[in-house]
Amino acid sequence: MIRALFTAATGMAAQQIEQDVVANNLANVNTVGFKKSRADFLDLMYQISSKSGSQTSGGGQLPVGIEVGMGVKPMSTQKIFTQGDYQQTGNKFDLAIEQNGFFQFDNNGTTAYSRAGSLKIDKTGALVNSEGLKLIPSITIPTGTVDFAVDAGGTWSATDQAGATLATGRIQLATFINPAGLTSIGRNLYDKTESSGEAIVGNPGENGIGTISQHFLEMSNVSVVDEMVRMIVGQRAYEINSKAIQTADALLSIVNNLKR
Repeated sequence: MIRALFTAATGMAAQQIEQDVVANNLANVNTVGFKKSRADFLDLMYQISSKSGSQTSGGGQLPVGIEVGMGVKPMSTQKIFTQGDYQQTGNKFDLAIEQNGFFQFDNNGTTAYSRAGSLKIDKTGALVNSEGLKLIPSITIPTGTVDFAVDAGGTWSATDQAGATLATGRIQLATFINPAGLTSIGRNLYDKTESSGEAIVGNPGENGIGTISQHFLEMSNVSVVDEMVRMIVGQRAYEINSKAIQTADALLSIVNNLKR
């Protein structure tokens, strides 16, 4: 019964993590380029009273043993990089990545990665994200630019009122062998880790890298319905584990009152 108390307590702690993950997903349901997370759990060690296949006193063999689990623990919170819905904005500096790839931004001398392509122009004419971080490779819009166009392969051009090209270049995207291994640093940014591997930089539409759609933004891939169902299931699981603690406590109370 003492074991049941601690086992149920691990279940309550695990479901609290589940609720925290769901709450963060729901909080970012309208965040551009946000990718939902999923909590993964593992069962803890087992207390083995008898092993399967052990010899019995009568010379037989136990078909199954006695194993009592000790609970559960959170193992990871995994980012799910499925495609989010697209929203047409009509803004020429809004870019969306179709399929694989990340935009690259200069984050104080290091490269940060993002799926959010809501770009702006700073006072120097450089394209930056909402935090003012410059896009890599850098793009500077010349004075007198009337139109800015980006094709699916990332080739961009800035033209004046007469249609003459003032500047041109190509946006490059980064991919990773294991994007789920990226670490979230907030502000719609990710940083590489040993688990994600090094960034593979290339042109959009080549070598498995996704293409770019101008005038669109990729929205969050969070499904409100799915997250609400997860919240209900987690809430009930939390409640069930609390009931297990109450039941174990009631059994201990009966034992304590055997002799009065």
